[in-house]
Amino acid sequence: MKKKFISLTTCLILATTLLIGCGDKTTSTNEGGEKNTQYTIGISQFAEHSSLDNCREGFIAGLADAGIVEGENLKTMYDNSQASMDQASLIANNFVQKKVDLICGIATPSAMTAYNACRETDIPVVYTAVSDPEAAGLTKGNVTGSSDVLPVKEQLAMIHKILPNAKKIGIIYTSSEENSLSTIKKYKELAGEYGFEIVEKGITTASEVGIAASDLVSKVDCISNLTDNTVVSALQTVISAANEQKIPVFGSEIEQVKDGCLAAMGIDYFALGKETGALAAKILKGEKTAAELPFITSEAAEFYVNTGVAEKLGITLDPSYLPQAKESFGN
Repeated sequence: MKKKFISLTTCLILATTLLIGCGDKTTSTNEGGEKNTQYTIGISQFAEHSSLDNCREGFIAGLADAGIVEGENLKTMYDNSQASMDQASLIANNFVQKKVDLICGIATPSAMTAYNACRETDIPVVYTAVSDPEAAGLTKGNVTGSSDVLPVKEQLAMIHKILPNAKKIGIIYTSSEENSLSTIKKYKELAGEYGFEIVEKGITTASEVGIAASDLVSKVDCISNLTDNTVVSALQTVISAANEQKIPVFGSEIEQVKDGCLAAMGIDYFALGKETGALAAKILKGEKTAAELPFITSEAAEFYVNTGVAEKLGITLDPSYLPQAKESFGN
């Protein structure tokens, strides 16, 4: 009896170990002999704002185009860290403990924390909305994704076209966000070509955005907003302070223009997310590993303008320039 008891206990331990090691991806065979694979992925989003939401929706659409459909053969676990690095780390570690098949990190901080959490595992990380993957250390290992590097040269050219007499451009940024630091560096490198000076204001938390904006609008001719997640989540605070002084705010993508920025040379975040979903599908299906797929970069820069904002600020837009806008808004 003792020998049988030990054997049974050993079997139970072995079975438990095998279950823990499997993760949530399961494969079954239907009556026709076809294999059905079920996937579970974790989506960690750093902040709650429209451009990152568009990335997430595009990511899921990209997976669906590849036959990995939410509610059919895909289960998604979604969490938002509300612009907290500590919370982003907790989310990533939670996904690792649940042994998801893949983690999608939306925005640089979420991508970095997911990558760090997965270092000692075989869980691949696919990121999106990361401006500078190299600076963030996201180019080696079981990781890939998409970059939303801003078209800074095109943005400066647009600002010069709309405000030919402007000299100083203000930028508010989060000092801990690698994507913002690398983008400001590029602004400074290129600003002189258009006769601009960059006046920067660093913050550490969203609660500092209002003070930074109020100070900055007294020193500059306009503000150019980045894809800085902390600042974007408080964009209305920036716009409100700027509007009081009749200072235009330029956005970095379409949603910011819809929300009250004057104009932007930006990218389509839904399309970027969709391309990222296609990368993730290849990894989930075993066609490629994340390490075998180099990150992709959005090349398209589109002009978006809000004619309603221009009117409120008393800015006359060149009528020959307006037809170049992919979309215009009148609020």
